[in-house]
Amino acid sequence: MAELGFVHLGFGPDAVEYTEAWEEQRRVHAARFAEETGDTCLLLEHQPVYTAGRRTDPAERPLDGTPVVDVDRGGKITWHGPGQLVGYPIMKLPRPVDVVAHVRRLEEALIRTAADFGLETTRVEGRSGVWVLGDPAEDRPRLGGLSLDFDPRTADEEFDPRLNGPEYAPSNAGQRREDRKLAAIGIRVAKGVTMHGFAINVNPDSTWFDRIIPCGIRDAGVTSLSYELGREVTIAEVLPVVERHLKDVLEHAELQPRAPRSAAG
Repeated sequence: MAELGFVHLGFGPDAVEYTEAWEEQRRVHAARFAEETGDTCLLLEHQPVYTAGRRTDPAERPLDGTPVVDVDRGGKITWHGPGQLVGYPIMKLPRPVDVVAHVRRLEEALIRTAADFGLETTRVEGRSGVWVLGDPAEDRPRLGGLSLDFDPRTADEEFDPRLNGPEYAPSNAGQRREDRKLAAIGIRVAKGVTMHGFAINVNPDSTWFDRIIPCGIRDAGVTSLSYELGREVTIAEVLPVVERHLKDVLEHAELQPRAPRSAAG
């Protein structure tokens, strides 16, 4: 595969407003499709913003009317902002594009990144992204004194964790020893070229996630490298590690088009 180039759009006080980065994605996407540039990964921090993918349910959005940017990627609603490293790999892949394989490669690069910092992460079946696994259900603290068999988040379809205080907040999943997402992935493929990508939580204010149902998942939460490692980790520390693993995984991938579905017998 061709060499992957990196472009730093802005970090810290130069964090990028979301729609500006989205417009830059579209510009680079058009250039990549036209073979005017090579595979490129945009790396940045965003100013605080909620973005909603195509599958977002209205009930997962902020209750207080906080603005949400509707975007053309897959997945559901999430938050981007300071302390979170965002990457948008814009790459030409064989058609028909194997989207799942592309997502798995991004997950692999981020799993390796976390491992370099001493944090074991993994995938969770049916849920994209990179996860820190919680304790077995029977070993976790009881919510509200109730057995987890009666966890209202899973037993009551109308239960809304956003209305029930910090006990159920996504940002407190680590205290509850539940599964918690370290990095989210949501992509789009147009004309055989990828857009959007990943966001790994380095040292954000995770309470931003408490206003929404992150990724539409009610029975798990979010975490960060700083929280899991018990020390302050910075974007500057993580940036070169992410770049190294993205290059290693993406440049050495044996790219194949999506296998055709077999006809029903």
